[in-house]
Amino acid sequence: MVNEEEIAAGLAPTPGYRYAQKSGSQLFVAGQVPLDTDGVLVGVGSPAGQAVRCLDNLRTLVDVHGFTIGDVRQLTIYVVGPHEHLLETWTAVSGWFNGEVPPATLLGVHLLGYTDQLVEIDATITG
Repeated sequence: MVNEEEIAAGLAPTPGYRYAQKSGSQLFVAGQVPLDTDGVLVGVGSPAGQAVRCLDNLRTLVDVHGFTIGDVRQLTIYVVGPHEHLLETWTAVSGWFNGEVPPATLLGVHLLGYTDQLVEIDATITG
């Protein structure tokens, strides 16, 4: 089964792709989405709430693979909706990292993979 360790740690099953793949001291990470353990989208209508869930899922993922959130070297943050959604998302990301956000790119996009999904976050991890 794909992602057995991640699912055991509380992440939702994915539809046929890996959460991450470790290669040497790097972890290649798929975009984290705002799903709870049961695969239910959380924070509908709330870019900030969805950003926090994406980052919480990212923390779980890096922990499973023996990295820490301090090993995050770069983020790409995808946000659906008006400019206000980008601002709300950035405020949540900055707060989650206590104002010490790794290098990041914040992008406005037309839509994401799940109905009502407003935020997705991917990362470059190096230990």
